[in-house]
Amino acid sequence: MSRTAGLATAGLRRSSDGPLLVQTLGGGADGAQKTALARQSRQQNITVLDEPLQQVVCVMQGDEFFSTWVANKAICRTRMALADGGELVVIAPGLKRFGEQPEVDRLIRKYGYVGTPKVMEQYRSDPVLQDLAHAVAHLMHGSSEGRFSITYAPGHLSREEIEGVNFRYAELGETLAKYPPDRLKEGFNDLPDGQRIFFIPTPSAGLWATREKLFGRAAGFEP
Repeated sequence: MSRTAGLATAGLRRSSDGPLLVQTLGGGADGAQKTALARQSRQQNITVLDEPLQQVVCVMQGDEFFSTWVANKAICRTRMALADGGELVVIAPGLKRFGEQPEVDRLIRKYGYVGTPKVMEQYRSDPVLQDLAHAVAHLMHGSSEGRFSITYAPGHLSREEIEGVNFRYAELGETLAKYPPDRLKEGFNDLPDGQRIFFIPTPSAGLWATREKLFGRAAGFEP
């Protein structure tokens, strides 16, 4: 692609045997091309739902996601789809820390994902947080703001560690037995016990939102 193309857009989907595949890749130099490419990217990367989801189960692959710093993409990419009072279950077999850098890991362990008001209160009084503004933003992005619960099933972190940062804890083996990723299809699944879940095998590859939350924020956004 030309370095002067002006815009690149890609559609990603996970293949049946696991790897992520690029569906489309394009670039455009003028406004019309950019608009068309952005619309195509939105159609391929955003799943629009008519109603909010009560129970979402997703997988953050064990060979890629080792910290909540990156695994919390599961939260960012699904928050606009989750119902108030709903639950997000994150299966993360590779999870072994919170931050990518030791100083950020310590801050996450100290303060946890407690919501924007509390984080901002702590920010105003803690010079260390003021020096690590990117960590402050991460703490806010990783909270549901009390709207839904977040349950992590980690491979290498204890219940005490997970609950210490304000997430719920689930044992990995039990969670995999209840929600076997290799037997679930992307989207709605009805389990043998009668529970209905929405399964997302790769939340980092897209965005999920209700029609109201996605299109209701700006007039004329929906085509």
